[in-house]
Amino acid sequence: MPINKTTSVSNVHEARIALGHRLRELRNAANLSGRQLAELLSWPASKISKLENGRQTPSDDDIRAWTRATGGEAETEALLASLHTLEVQHAEWRRILHAGIRPRQNELADLDQQTKLFRVFESTVIPGLLQTAEYARIRFAEGIRVFNLTNDINQAVQGRVQRQEILYRQDKRFHFVLTEAALRMRLCPPEVMLGQLDRLVSLSALPSVRLGIIGFRTQYATSPWHGFWMYDADRVLVETYSAALTLAQPPEIELYARVFDELAAVASYGRAARGIIHAVIDDLAAEVPDDDGS
Repeated sequence: MPINKTTSVSNVHEARIALGHRLRELRNAANLSGRQLAELLSWPASKISKLENGRQTPSDDDIRAWTRATGGEAETEALLASLHTLEVQHAEWRRILHAGIRPRQNELADLDQQTKLFRVFESTVIPGLLQTAEYARIRFAEGIRVFNLTNDINQAVQGRVQRQEILYRQDKRFHFVLTEAALRMRLCPPEVMLGQLDRLVSLSALPSVRLGIIGFRTQYATSPWHGFWMYDADRVLVETYSAALTLAQPPEIELYARVFDELAAVASYGRAARGIIHAVIDDLAAEVPDDDGS
């Protein structure tokens, strides 16, 4: 079943709108116009409109101020709970990474420990659990540059490498599906990618790992719109440019499970998958000078 990127964020948007409706109900119950409430709170009137229509996410202080001004203090805790659920679903990278990249690796390591079955699809990058230290360093450097983060890249790389020890656990199972584009995307120098591709070949032989590659000539049943990680049947993690989306509603998980199964069904495995990887290695190797500089 084809999906598009808005499928991943629709529930988040709907939750924000629902929260806005509850705020409007409190204002209406207090017989206050939007302008009157804005004056009571010393806010611009536009903020009232944005919050009620789901165009802006309130802060905890916004919720508390709103319920005090409208006499709806009894609703404060329920509204805060809704807000915090929304924040978990849609966490902006600037907030997630404010303390650096290594803490994020620690959070993911904790989630790894809780998960028995990992189902991962990536269309443009190598999944973190399969990355070499050199490839990971380039990915982290991009994040530090884009978000102007504290440079803790050495600690972040160390954290990612440590997370990969879980691949050798007998009680874990990993099913990775990558497109051939992820093998050929120029996200790092050829010599770094050669090492990365060699590691993919090695990891594909692990008993806990099933690695599928969807070659360029493959006919898709479901479009590879974006990458995602499934953790057991509990949650789906989708990363966008601005945020990490955590999807936990049963219909969302069921949808992504069907999509993953359809993508996995057209992937090549074993010798055929390694054949695709080796073909990319041969193409890249032609671009890297020999040790003698020729």
